[in-house]
Amino acid sequence: MEYQTEGSMSLFVVRHEHTADRCPAKDRTMAPVLLTHLSQENARRFGINIKSEAVIDGAHTLYLTLEAKDEESVQQFMRPFAQAGSLEVLSASPCEVVVGRGAC
Repeated sequence: MEYQTEGSMSLFVVRHEHTADRCPAKDRTMAPVLLTHLSQENARRFGINIKSEAVIDGAHTLYLTLEAKDEESVQQFMRPFAQAGSLEVLSASPCEVVVGRGAC
C-alpha cells in the first residue's frame, strides 16, 4: 500500500548512482543543466514535488524524496539521470504512516 498525500500524491525515494568518470558535477556543460532540471519549478512540470535531495559526499550517489502521482512520473522526471548511471525508484511512507498501519 502506497502512502497518499492530499491530492492523491504518493511518496517515493529515488537513488541514483554513477561512476566517478561519468560524474555530471565535473562537466561544466551538464552540471548547470541538471541543477535546472532538479529545480522545484521544473519538477512541478512533471507533477512532482521535491521534498529533499542530497548527494553522499565522495560516493557519487544522489538521494531524492519526492511526491508524485505515480512511479511513471518519477521515472520520466529522472530519465536524464538514468542515462548517466543506475536509478532506483522506491515507494515509501513516512514513519507515522508505517507505525499507524503496524508494519513497514
